[in-house]
Order: sequence, then C-alpha cells, then structure tokens
Amino acid sequence: MSEKLIFELSSPGRKGFSLPLLDIPEKKTDELIPSELLRKDPPALPEVSEVDVARHFVRFSIQNHHVDKGFYPLGSCTMKYNPKINETLARLNGLTHIHPLQTEDTIQGALRLMYELGEYLEEISGMEEISLQPAAGAHGELTSLLIIHAYHKKNKSPRTKVIIPDSAHGTNPASVITAGFSTLQIKSNSKGLIDIEELKKVMNEDVAALMITNPNTLGLFEREILEISRVVHDAGALLYMDGANLNALMGITRPGDMGFDVVHFNLHKTFSTPHGGGGPGSGPVGVKENLAPFLPVPFVAKQASKKGGEEYYLDYKRPLSIGRMHSFYGNFGVMVKAYVYIRQLGAKGLREVSENAIINANYLRQILKQYYQLPYDEFCQHEFVLSGDRQKEKGVKTLDIAKRLLDFDLHAPTVYFPLIVHEALMIEPTETESKESLDEFIDAMIKISKEVDENPQMVTSAPHVTPVGRLDEAKAARDLNLRWKKT
Repeated sequence: MSEKLIFELSSPGRKGFSLPLLDIPEKKTDELIPSELLRKDPPALPEVSEVDVARHFVRFSIQNHHVDKGFYPLGSCTMKYNPKINETLARLNGLTHIHPLQTEDTIQGALRLMYELGEYLEEISGMEEISLQPAAGAHGELTSLLIIHAYHKKNKSPRTKVIIPDSAHGTNPASVITAGFSTLQIKSNSKGLIDIEELKKVMNEDVAALMITNPNTLGLFEREILEISRVVHDAGALLYMDGANLNALMGITRPGDMGFDVVHFNLHKTFSTPHGGGGPGSGPVGVKENLAPFLPVPFVAKQASKKGGEEYYLDYKRPLSIGRMHSFYGNFGVMVKAYVYIRQLGAKGLREVSENAIINANYLRQILKQYYQLPYDEFCQHEFVLSGDRQKEKGVKTLDIAKRLLDFDLHAPTVYFPLIVHEALMIEPTETESKESLDEFIDAMIKISKEVDENPQMVTSAPHVTPVGRLDEAKAARDLNLRWKKT
C-alpha cells in the first residue's frame, strides 16, 4: 500500500481541533508582533480531521519496522524489546509533571531515583562515581574524554593522543577529535583482538588513554584485558571502555574489575529504553575515584537531613568539574525506564540477560557459518560478524542480502561494519528473542543463500513486497528534497 502524504489528504476548511472562546481582550496580531516578523502568506499546513491524522499515522506505523513488530538484529546497537512496564511507570503524573527548576525539597523522589540509578550502575560496572548527564552514547564518549583531558591537565602532564583499535565504533575517533586529542589507530591481531605487541610499540608519555569496547565490535572478549590494563597504566595513561556492548557483561564481569578507569553506558541500549528513530538516549559516565572530581555538575548527592533521615541534593561544589554537559540533569524519562528495568530484573535477572544474549548469538553463529563466511570463528559474546564474500563472488553484495531480508519482514543486521571484515554482516539477536524468532531469521538467511546460487536476480532486485522498493540511496543522500509543493 502506498500511503499518501498528509498534505494530499488535506481538504480546505477541514479541522481536527476545537479551541475555547477567547477570555481575554482581543487584539490584532500586528499590535502584538512587529510587522517584519509577520507572515505575508499563511503557512502551507495540511487541513485534516482528527480521524485523518489518526489513520494516516497508524498506517505508517504498520509499514515501519520496529521492535514491537519484529526481529531487529542490529549489531552493536542492542535493539531489544522495551518492556511496557517501563512506559507505564515513566508516565506517572508525579514524574511527568515536575519541572527541573523546582526546589530540591519538592523533587526528592526524582533525586532519589537518579541517585539510586547511579548506585546500581556503579555496582554493575565496578565504577565508584556516576554522572547521569550525558544525553547519548557519543555524548558519553565526549564527556569521558573531557574528563581524561582534565585529569592529565591537573597532573601537569598534558597528553595529545588517544589509541583506538581498528575495530572501533565510528563515533570513537570523532569523539577523540572533538575532545581535542588526535587518534592513533592500532591493528587487531589474527584473532580479531588487540595486538599487545602493537600496543606496546605506540605507548608513550604522549598517550592520554586507550579507548576500547569489550567485548569488541566483532563480539569477542578481550582475553588479555588485564595485561592491556597493565601496559596502559604503566605508561601513565587511562583505560576507557565504550559501554555499547555492556549487554554481554552484566552480572558476569565488570569493567572496573578489568582495570578500566572510565566507562560510559547506553541506557537506551543495555537497559531497554527505546532509541530507534533518533532518540531519546542517555549515556551516563562512570569513573574510578581518582576521576570523580572532574565529573559534570550538578552531581546528585545524599546527606543527613536536619529533620532526621536522609535528603538528596544537587552538588555544585566541584571546582575541578568539566562543567555542564547537558541542560539541567540529563534525559530524565530515559533514566526512569532504565531504573524500572533494573529493579524489575534484579541482580539475577541482569545476569540472565547477558547469558541469554550470548546463547542466542552463538546459536545463530553456529548455524549460519555453514552458509556465510565467518572470518573470526571464535566463541562470541552477544554478537558476531559474518562476511558476504562468498555471495559477492557470485554477484550478490551484502547490501542486497540486507534488502532481501526486508521481504521476510525482518530488519537487516548492521552491514559493512566493522571495516576490518569485508562485506560485513554484524548480527546481534539480544536476549529478548525466542528460539522460534531466531529460527525464522535462520530460515530466511538460508533461503537467501540458496537464492544467490539459484536465482541471484531475486536478491539483487530486492525488496519486492515493501511499500517502497529499491531506492537510489546515493541520490537520496546527495539530493534530499523534503519540500512539498501544492500543485
């Protein structure tokens, strides 16, 4: 079904709203607004009824793919199902109707929630202080790197470089540059892990930090992480973990116990708050005690109350702080949902999340490696990376495979990343998928593999049953035109 634009549903004089009668003295618009700011022509807005709007966007929601509708195996993004209890409790009036400019004594519940969420994240990660301010993963990266910068400056040891592996997430080098450092990339070894000898070659007094993801973007755990930590710290540098893949670690092991000094979390990935379609996110940062003075202000803290008991307050008295990283205190609604998720599952449940994510990934890996190349055939954590090189030799690219999956009502995995795998298909099933759901994905991938041999044109011309067929993606990126003109 081809859905019309909302403008094409427009009919002159049709309304979907009703405004109350004016109860203040009436004035002409040009008496209230300077004439140079007034429109000469009315805005070209659609004129539609309430039912037009409701049906239009419901139809669109059916056409769109989302975690409530189907499997979303997007590697390194942990697009897990979002429990509806998160949404229900985040909509409580006591949470949605407060304002960040209220006095501390009127928002004790919200401050307590943030404080306790920070404590839970500390326990999960092995960190000692938490800031909830950053708005998303890349923002958490930038915050962490600014903290690292401030730490070395305070120690009168200005350093200019941050080491990243060649399998790093794409935002890592961007965050490094934005924070004022330069990147120094090292190659992975034959097993897809950090090459310690290569690391030792580049470690010197100009290196501020090593920034890695563990497990890495290949879904492999850095088995020599304690030795890596020793090499980094012996050079006076810090060890930073991009927490995008924390879904594989919860309750099993902790970044703090591995030697990491700073880690950022993705509440919108690991802790089940929605993040498809552009937001909102939350990227808290956890640090060891020596980095705590540099965390953003305000900091949610607790003290004894003059009335007895305890009270929560906002601590601004941190002279070494890097300052604010977000207006007010961060994306509070996302924090509420993450808090509910952690409280619902408890310690045992969080460990089961990671265990099930690992089981699901390895189940897919063991079967699909018979049909697609697996460059790093190792026991994986929460995700793994196939290669479409076999299929490309027969004229079918990874992008074609991804498009064909849409015909099976399945979202495609991450493609062409990490860059160290040719024709990469990066697959993360998450823990929320049943065996039946995984088998459906396996059947589709096997069928596509057979089509490559028997009828490749079926794959290269896909998708066939979606509302929109194969797009000219290069033209869409370079010549994007979202304007609508009434004819």
